[in-house]
Amino acid sequence: MLPRLFFTHFRDTSFVAEDGGELVGFLCGFLSQTYADEVYVHFVGVAPEHRQAGLARELYERFFAAARAAGRTSVHCVTSPGNTGSLAFHARLGFEVEAEVEGYDGASESRVLLRKAL
Repeated sequence: MLPRLFFTHFRDTSFVAEDGGELVGFLCGFLSQTYADEVYVHFVGVAPEHRQAGLARELYERFFAAARAAGRTSVHCVTSPGNTGSLAFHARLGFEVEAEVEGYDGASESRVLLRKAL
């Protein structure tokens, strides 16, 4: 689920975190080609043994800085309605729910659309 293409074609907006040379976290995002003021977070993950240490927040802050440097004013991402941990984390970062969309990723795949103003 983490294609190399993100680190090749979206190098300026995709970040990794390492501990002793081991990959322990990543955030892959990109500048929207459709909406000149938006960026999108596509994948983010932190190894379970490295959670609760602020690593995900640090990765997001790096992404926010890259977005601001590119003149973007809002960040978007999606998560599933049942992922309460993700929803709470994004709320702590200042994301707001834009909408919950039934069938967003297929007939039984609803998603919550999240937005944060920069």
